[in-house]
This record gives sequence, C-alpha cells and structure tokens, in this order.
Amino acid sequence: MDNAARLVQVPDFVAVTLGIVVFFLGAFLTRKVRFLRNYNIPEPVSGGLAVALATWAVYAWLDIEVEFALETRDRLLVIFFAAIGLNARFADLVAGGRMLGLLLVMTLAFIVLQNVVGLVGTKLFDLPAGVGVLLGSASLIGGHGTAIAWGPTVAEQTGFAAANEIGIASATLGLVCAALIGGPIAKYLIDRNALESSPAEEPVVGLPYPEEDLRNGDTAIDHVSIMRTLLALNVAVILGYVANEAIAATGLMLPLFVPCLLVAIVMSNTIPYLFPALPWPARSPELAMISDFCLSIFLAMSLMSMQLWTLAGLGVTLTVVLALQVLAAAAFIMLAFFRIMGSHYTAAVLSAGFAGFTLGATPTAIANMSSVTKRYGPAPLAFIVLPLVSAFFVDLANAFIIQFFVGL
Repeated sequence: MDNAARLVQVPDFVAVTLGIVVFFLGAFLTRKVRFLRNYNIPEPVSGGLAVALATWAVYAWLDIEVEFALETRDRLLVIFFAAIGLNARFADLVAGGRMLGLLLVMTLAFIVLQNVVGLVGTKLFDLPAGVGVLLGSASLIGGHGTAIAWGPTVAEQTGFAAANEIGIASATLGLVCAALIGGPIAKYLIDRNALESSPAEEPVVGLPYPEEDLRNGDTAIDHVSIMRTLLALNVAVILGYVANEAIAATGLMLPLFVPCLLVAIVMSNTIPYLFPALPWPARSPELAMISDFCLSIFLAMSLMSMQLWTLAGLGVTLTVVLALQVLAAAAFIMLAFFRIMGSHYTAAVLSAGFAGFTLGATPTAIANMSSVTKRYGPAPLAFIVLPLVSAFFVDLANAFIIQFFVGL
C-alpha cells in the first residue's frame, strides 16, 4: 500500500447500513442487467463488486483507502449458520449420508487437484514450489484465514518474501470468481438436463422472488412468528458459544459458527419431539427470510470491503493461475462432480455451491445455491450437507494436504 494514502475508516453501524444499501444496489443491477439475472448472480455479489470497484477508483484517483469495520458482519455469519442447523433433520442427514460421503470424497480429490494446478503455476512463473499452496487450496478452499496462517510458513521455508501478499490476493480474487461462476454452472446443468425441484419441499435459505407467493400453507409471516424464530436462533448461538469455549479448552480451535451449527442441529432434532405443542421455526418462511437477510448482508459487506488494489502488483501471475483454477473447477464439476453426485436437481444446486466454496468460502457457496433455488425451486438437503463438509471436515483435511505440498 502507498504509505501516503489517507485512511478512511467506516464504523461498524454505518458499514452494516451500507451493506443493506449494497444489497439493493445489487438487486437493481440484477433487474437491469440480463446476464446477472439469467445466470443467477447473487444480488450482494453484484452490488458488492460495484462498490469494491468504486473504492478502488477512490484509492487510485484520490489516494484514499476506505476500510470498513466488520464486527456485525461476522455475527451475521454465526446467526446464519445457526439457521442452517435449525433446518437440519436427522432423517435427512441419514437419507443423505451417501451424498455427504461422496461430497467429502470429491472435495478431498479437488483439494489435491487445486494444489497441483498451483504447483503448475509456480513452474510457469519460476516461483518456489511451496508457493503453490498459496495459489491453491490454502487460499482458495482455505480462504483468507488459512492463507494468512500459512503465508509466514511458506515465506520462511521458501525465502519468497511476497508469500503473504500472494496468498491474500489469491483468496480475494478467488472469492470474486466463486461468486460469478456458481450460478452459470448450475443454470447450464439444470437447463441442459431439464431438471426440476420437488414441489413438496420448502425453502431452507431465501424465499422465492417477491412476485411469487410468500406463504407456507395457510400461515403468513407475522411479527410473533419472526420473534419466535429469532429467540430460537439466539438460544442456539448462546449454547454454541458455550460449546465453543468447552471445545477450545481441549486445544481444538474451531470457527464459532461450527459449534453453533451443530448445537442448532441437536436443538431442532430434540425440542420438537420433547415439546410437540411448541411451535418450532424449522423450514418456515420466517427462518428462510432471516437466513437470507443474514447471508445477503454478510456477503455484501464482504465483497464491498475487498481492497482490489492489492491485486495490482501480482497481475499477470495471479490472473493466469486463477484462470487455470477456474477452468479446473468448472471442468471438474461438469465432467465429474455433477455425475458422481447423482445428476439430479440437488446435484446441480450442489454444483453451484461446490464452485462457491472451492474457489471462495462457505457463505459464497450458500449464496450461489440460494440464488439458484430462488429461481428453480428448493433443494433442502444441499444446504445441510455442504456446510457440514465445507465448514468442518475440509479444514482438517486441507491442513494435512497443504503440509504435504509445502514439503515439496
């Protein structure tokens, strides 16, 4: 960064408000731009990228760096995953056990492929082999957190001083690619194979678009049902926080949203049976609406806060290698993933999600799938099995695979 640049810090509450504005900007762009509408690009992605480009222009022309406080954004992510957990049914998890196993195997195979592509990139641009993980799964499947964690190790082992920068830049550009290719891949698979959702299913994340009916049977959304849903979510988050503290005491560090997801799953599969007369918000339009709000604002804030000027110094290398990674992901999904997952509608929705988290992050995957299901119909099992793999199992496996490739 240019040391002469003036830093403007946007406080948290203002950043959240701007996140809402960014969502509406994205909704406007989606209505006006046919490509965004036809290829299921999530509204927060359209608006967030537009604002990120605008802050880049401000940096380039006025020498002002805009930085957003993101504390509330991270809380929205925790609430969102608690909502995912409340929608989970053990019966679905049992029925989807095979799909969960296949998704895990396919993800592990792709982590290896992604690092092979990163290794090829190091050969093309005469970089140390260990840097390949920062052009591969450490930054893409791992995201910014994993890239930051492994950057110093790679720099120390390879002597490559720009390891941190290339890792963060790869994660940033990967997030953009993930948000842009998931919807088009799912559209292609659904249209080509004439796939349809089951009409009996209810939405797990996101309601249909406004011109469609927003009722669940004869029950309309009202303030009491929304407050009941928020109470269940808050209890899940509190219990998840307590569980996370207990897990951390054992030495195992997990993101807060993982225990909240698991606690919410347990709640949703015990409380309705222990107290059958108690109204429970699982798979209700209220929960879908709150989930959509949390995810939309989280993603809008994540994308609008990207500092795209940090990519400029790594232009050619990053562009070529990320292009190879996107091509590898698209080919893997359409030639192998979709077929092995079953070639049905849920597999197509999972394909959008797989593109989202293998190049970006779990919230991007969920946003991709939500955008697809808003248009084509619900696929509840996809929203349950994908977070269990992408937010839990993959981080553990990725660490071992990264260590192997760094050792090369």
